[in-house]
Amino acid sequence: MYAALWRVLPGPWWIRVIILLILAAAIVYALFFYAFPAIAPFFSPAEESTVG
Repeated sequence: MYAALWRVLPGPWWIRVIILLILAAAIVYALFFYAFPAIAPFFSPAEESTVG
């Protein structure tokens, strides 16, 4: 998969690296600000417990 992605991207190797870094940053941003907050309520039973 990574080789296919590398072949599809345009330009010399250094432009491909920059494009891949931007894509990786966009994916991390989307995960932290959209995906993880959307699923957080389903994985937080610790907030409902009490310590006695």
